[in-house]
Amino acid sequence: MASDSTHFKAWDRNIFTEWHSRYGGRGVLVYWHIEKGSMAIHSQLLHCTASEVAAAIEGMMRHATTMQAEGNYVDSHGQSEIGFGLTRLLGYDLLPRIKQTNKVKLYRPGREDEDSYERLADAMTRPICWDVIENNYDQLIKYATAIRVGTAATEAILRRFTRTASHPVYQAMLEVGKAQKTIFVARYLRDRDLQREIQEGLNVVEGWNGANDIIFFGKSGELSSNGRDQQELSVLALHLLQTALVFVNTLMIQEMLADPEWASLLTEEDKRALTPPFRMHLQPYGEVRLNMGSRRQLAQPVPQEPEPEPAAA
Repeated sequence: MASDSTHFKAWDRNIFTEWHSRYGGRGVLVYWHIEKGSMAIHSQLLHCTASEVAAAIEGMMRHATTMQAEGNYVDSHGQSEIGFGLTRLLGYDLLPRIKQTNKVKLYRPGREDEDSYERLADAMTRPICWDVIENNYDQLIKYATAIRVGTAATEAILRRFTRTASHPVYQAMLEVGKAQKTIFVARYLRDRDLQREIQEGLNVVEGWNGANDIIFFGKSGELSSNGRDQQELSVLALHLLQTALVFVNTLMIQEMLADPEWASLLTEEDKRALTPPFRMHLQPYGEVRLNMGSRRQLAQPVPQEPEPEPAAA
């Protein structure tokens, strides 16, 4: 499963309108969770200052489908050390595309391993504090269970911890995240297949976001309502339109592949390139046909008064 955010413009008088520093404009944030088959399974309307890490975790826990997601592809903004810790406790893999991987620090398993990784010495930092995790393990499970069953929101828990960063449970969760992030980065750097898998998963989301500008064309693509309910309704309507587009395109692809002529022409590489959220055939503004074989009379001819007959001699 892949997830990413989309920035929608909103009117300046909208009380939920905020400035988003990354997207460089006023509006609200919509966070999508997209299955690898290009089907959206969850969407969230957020403030521009909301945590994308918390939104990614909430979508994985609240997607309301029978799917058992094993991993979540996110961009750099959807990952953090605390995010790695929470996702490990919740039982799924956080698979981010991390920018500037060369600056990521790897944590040592223990103090006795200081001389075990000579070639990675420049990238290594302090050991993991396993005793902090052990002393707060019951509380870690408590908070993870609260998120899983829905008795507490992820963002509320993270906000509570960030106000008191010295909280022992928060420190234990950070240690879990540091260990998990180190494992992921080491795996990511040596596994080309994993790099391609993450890139392909994020491309699904980018394809989804690219279709938003075409489908959500009314009122210049802006959320003009001041009501939170109306904004969520607009996002859900867009969600429904995207799902319908994917469904119709899937039927078209199936019909094409059922044709023996096409089946013999397409190679395995061609079939892997097939994706359902294509949009070249969409015509949101209707269809205009030009008949170049005839000339249209643009102005009505001015009626001419009949000339008077000459008088008889």
